[in-house]
Amino acid sequence: MGHAEPQVSTSLQPYWMPFSANKEFKAEPRLFSRAEGMYFYTPEGKPVIDASSGLFCVAAGHCRREIAEAVYQQLQTLDFTAPFLRAHPKAFELAQRVSEYTPAGLNRIFFVNSGSEAVDTAMKVALMFHRVRGQAQRQLFVSRERAYHGVNMGGIALAGMVNNRRAFGPGLAGVYHMRHTALPQNKFVRGQPGHGADLADDLQRLCNLYGGENIAACFVEPTAGSFGCLPPPKGYLDRLRKTCDDNGILLVFDEVITGWGRMGANFGAQAFGVTPDLMTMAKAITNGAQPMGAVAAKQDIYDAITDAGPKAGIEFFHGYTYSAHPASCAAGLAMMDIFRDEKLIDRAASMSPYFLDAMHSLADAPGVVDIRSIGMMAGVEVAAVGNPGARGHELQKKLYDRGLNLKSTGDTLIVAPAFIAEKSHIDEITNKIRDAIAN
Repeated sequence: MGHAEPQVSTSLQPYWMPFSANKEFKAEPRLFSRAEGMYFYTPEGKPVIDASSGLFCVAAGHCRREIAEAVYQQLQTLDFTAPFLRAHPKAFELAQRVSEYTPAGLNRIFFVNSGSEAVDTAMKVALMFHRVRGQAQRQLFVSRERAYHGVNMGGIALAGMVNNRRAFGPGLAGVYHMRHTALPQNKFVRGQPGHGADLADDLQRLCNLYGGENIAACFVEPTAGSFGCLPPPKGYLDRLRKTCDDNGILLVFDEVITGWGRMGANFGAQAFGVTPDLMTMAKAITNGAQPMGAVAAKQDIYDAITDAGPKAGIEFFHGYTYSAHPASCAAGLAMMDIFRDEKLIDRAASMSPYFLDAMHSLADAPGVVDIRSIGMMAGVEVAAVGNPGARGHELQKKLYDRGLNLKSTGDTLIVAPAFIAEKSHIDEITNKIRDAIAN
């Protein structure tokens, strides 16, 4: 396309790659040097279609000029100001714009820098909310098996993935897990499965065992994303909401992946018709162009914490150096304009039926043992060969070599394309996955 591809340094050794097989990668690197729209490009100029929106981040396609220009202008105007005791106008503007997409009542926005930070922040908000209301004994948290809530110590404790704890221990004490909803009878179901709503009753069982009055919050992803797309059974989230209400527990939706249109609505909360008390978000809030996350809180939670604080002093002892960073806010505001002007969430909802049809057409591909899907996300699970995850890992590399990039977890390929995808892009993704699985 007339672009000069950036040259790659000959030394790959100094960079310690996260969540990666470092020795394997550095012996046989697979690199990207440029991106545009639906495609990455290798240093040699080969296009590689992005089937997972980077990492569920790039909802509007790569390298949006509007976002780049907004960040450039911001860095020339105000590059940084500490977020403690001082602020800049774009932080307030972005909070207002974000609150126009969140469910009614979740209108107090606390900015962080990632989904992991958003989860730990939500844990602190829950603890503080109960403490200022005279219920400091609420120190326990409930999460779910096969859940992912980031990599900070709180997120590791909440997560339902054993590998996230094998190296570092359990994280925080006092976190208990409900069973997951990946039931055998739900295989190859498109959308919300019909079986498993009763698994939400695990929360009441934990209340009966540990005392509901001791539980601060229940964390769930509306659809488990990083584990390979596990949509909630019909009625499951409603049951969690009722149990939380009955026991004074805060319900927290981790919408880092499911937010900003991935479920076919603004957030999973609106897609499934259940409103949480706190909600985390990140990734697509800036189209992945700048690091940013956020926690949306109900106003009564914000009011309780701030009203309990001193008349002239800090009410909530928490925050990050880069909270509401000016460049990230500029990127977020530009992304809000794209959501509005291009009706990007509506576009995702309208493309979803075609996408889901395409993903489920892979059901007859050799070795496919399950397909789970909803909105603009699907998990295509293949039969394990050797150690669990080994086949998924090899398939990732084969797909890159065939011109496709996606995220896999274990032996599940996770497909979550950008919302600018055309039907031809969906077809290309589907055909390349089929070819890689078959060959």
